[in-house]
Amino acid sequence: MTSTSIILENKNLKDFPSGSLFFILLLILLSPALRAQKEVNPTMYSIIGVGDIMMGTNYPSPSYLPPNDGKDIIKEMVPILKDADVTFGNLEGALLNSGGTPKQCKNPDVCYVFRSPEHYVNNLVEAGFDFMSLANNHSGDFGGTGRSRTKEVLSNAGIGFAGLASTDEFTIITRDSIRYGLAAFAPNSGTCDLRNISYAKQLVSKLAANCDIVIVSFHGGAEGEKNQHVPKATETYYGENRGDVHAFAHAVIDAGADVVFGHGPHVPRAMEIYQDRIIAYSLGNFCTYGRFSLSGSAGFAPLLKVYVDAQGAFIQGEIVSIYQMKTHGPKLDSQNRALKRVAELTKADFPDTPLHFSEEGIITRTTN
Repeated sequence: MTSTSIILENKNLKDFPSGSLFFILLLILLSPALRAQKEVNPTMYSIIGVGDIMMGTNYPSPSYLPPNDGKDIIKEMVPILKDADVTFGNLEGALLNSGGTPKQCKNPDVCYVFRSPEHYVNNLVEAGFDFMSLANNHSGDFGGTGRSRTKEVLSNAGIGFAGLASTDEFTIITRDSIRYGLAAFAPNSGTCDLRNISYAKQLVSKLAANCDIVIVSFHGGAEGEKNQHVPKATETYYGENRGDVHAFAHAVIDAGADVVFGHGPHVPRAMEIYQDRIIAYSLGNFCTYGRFSLSGSAGFAPLLKVYVDAQGAFIQGEIVSIYQMKTHGPKLDSQNRALKRVAELTKADFPDTPLHFSEEGIITRTTN
C-alpha cells in the first residue's frame, strides 16, 4: 500500500443512503512493461489479490503454530504485497488467543477449525494488506466470540473487512482520494450468501454508487484437484450447495463490480474478462500453515496483481507464482506452476476470453 488507510465504513446494505532476494529482483526486472504503462497512464490503479490465509492455529494444539512465533510466515512475500495501491486476501478462521466455542461439524472427517493468535495480525499489517474477506466457512469457527474479536483485531490494525451478513457486508477505504469498496460473499452461515444473486447485485450496485473502484470476492465452488475447472453451473461439495460462481461473477460485474477475486476450491482456477472486468475464479491457498492439504495443485497458487483504469476496466496484470510446503509459508516458485496452470485452465474453460499470459507472468488483453 502506498499511503495511510482510512477506514470509512464497515457496514451492511441497509446503512447505505438510498523466494528469495534473487527472485524478487528477477520479478522486478521482468516487469518493465507494467512500469512503462504506469508512466503512460498515471490514472492506472493497482490491486493485488491472494487466496486463503490461515497463518497457523493454536487449536486443538499449539503444535500447529509455525516457528519463530509466526513472524516469518509471509516474510518473503512482503516486498511484492506492498507494491500495490490496495492489497486483498481471504482470512480463514478466527484471530483469537483463547476461548470461543469451536464449531461442531456434520461430517467429522472434513471438520477443521482454526484459531490464530491475535498478534499474528501484525504479519498482515507488515505485508501491506488493506482488505480481508471474512466470508468463508471458517470465519465462524469459534462462534460469535471469534468473529467479534477478529473484527476488533482487524479494526485496530487498520484493515478493512467484509462479508458478514447484516453487520459487516462491505467496507470502504480511501487511497490518494480514490474510494475502494469491498463486498464479500460465501455460501456459509452468517456470511453474505453468494447463492442469493439478487441481493448480491443490490449490495454491489449500492457500493458502486459510493466508490470509484469496487472489488468483490467470493468463497465458492467445489474443492480439490478434481474441481479445477469452472463448470458454469451450481457446484456441490459433500452435499453442500457451493453456488454457481460463474453466474455470480457475471452478475456482480453487471451490478458495478470492477475486480472479482475468487477463492475456496484450494486450487488455482481460470481467469476471464467480462465487460472489460477481470474475474479470477480461484486464487488457491496463499498462506495456509499446518492443517491444510498442500498436495498437488493445492501447494501452489497465483498472487495476482491487476491494473485498472479510472473507471475500473482491466488494463493488464501480472501473476507471481508462489508455493508452500508443510514447513513454511509462501515462497516464490521458480517453476511458475501457478502461472502455467492458470493459463492452461483459462484456455480450456474460456477459450474466447481475450487474455494472454506471457512466460514472465504478464497478463495482457488480446484483440479478437
